[in-house]
Amino acid sequence: MSSSTIDYWDALERLKCNRPQRISPGAKITNDAVSLEAGRGKGSIKKSRAVFASLIKAIDEAAAAQADVENIDQVRLDKAKVSATNYRKEWEAAVSREVSLVLEVFSLKKQLADLTGSNVFPLRPQN
Repeated sequence: MSSSTIDYWDALERLKCNRPQRISPGAKITNDAVSLEAGRGKGSIKKSRAVFASLIKAIDEAAAAQADVENIDQVRLDKAKVSATNYRKEWEAAVSREVSLVLEVFSLKKQLADLTGSNVFPLRPQN
């Protein structure tokens, strides 16, 4: 291998590990990204050049693996959002039940106070 192709392979490995030196981290792995990371011009990796055939195949595989990881993360994020929404609905229903029960207890204590003739009725039990 020539030194230029070694630079491209090293650049591809840095992009796979998400530790690029010349482009921003988290960039999508493409032919142009690899060429820029290798310090070459954009578009220097051409499909018509036989020397780049194995490199292009490796770039395509790395891009597919990167897309799979992004899809897995997106699925996990979507599940977490659905779960959070469900928990919020359950929490709101529980709070609603609690408020309803407090109101019912208050009205029953008021009825009891009316029946016993007492002017004062406690909301909290006296211990």
